Amino acid sequence: MDTHHSEDDLDRIRTYLAPDDRLREEVMATHIQWEGRIFSAQTLDVRLSDGSRATRETVSHHGGAGVCAVREGHICLVRQWRVALEGMTLEIPAGKLDAGEEPEACAARELEEETGLVAERLVPVATAVGSPGFSNEATHVFHALGLSQGVAHPDAGERVDVAWVPLTDAERAISAGLIIDSKTIIAILYAVRHLDDTDPGACHVP
Repeated sequence: MDTHHSEDDLDRIRTYLAPDDRLREEVMATHIQWEGRIFSAQTLDVRLSDGSRATRETVSHHGGAGVCAVREGHICLVRQWRVALEGMTLEIPAGKLDAGEEPEACAARELEEETGLVAERLVPVATAVGSPGFSNEATHVFHALGLSQGVAHPDAGERVDVAWVPLTDAERAISAGLIIDSKTIIAILYAVRHLDDTDPGACHVP
């Protein structure tokens, strides 16, 4: 790989992300509308670059972390009922960050709680902001290396089942609209592109 060429490409992307006064919105006032255990909602008075004013509705969230765990060509997903969607989802093991918690620590904790799996090492894959139009919630996705099987212990009130899904099926399920969770889509596409069955710490699919 031409690393110099790759860095040049990334530098070009960084220029697109540099602050731009023509597009900047300056927050003039923040009005908290609601505060809960997981997130808060607020309205913002903002001034646009031409001097005009506008109102934005935003949600603040600590964020979360999820884990891409693959062995023998299968990805570990959890089956869960999501009240907001009024239906079942298939998602990678994941959960929300506690206040001040590091994403990697959150990922390891959620992996073990939901599936009983323990990873020797977690490697960062991507950080996804699902709804940048109104929320700062960011989900950090990690790849688990050196898996061993322990005992799951979900949080009180949490009901999940573990499903080991063939990567080929998981990839097809994305296009079919069966897997719709964004962090899970990221993990599956990463696994399809980058992973093989050479993890020396992998354990057998039950």
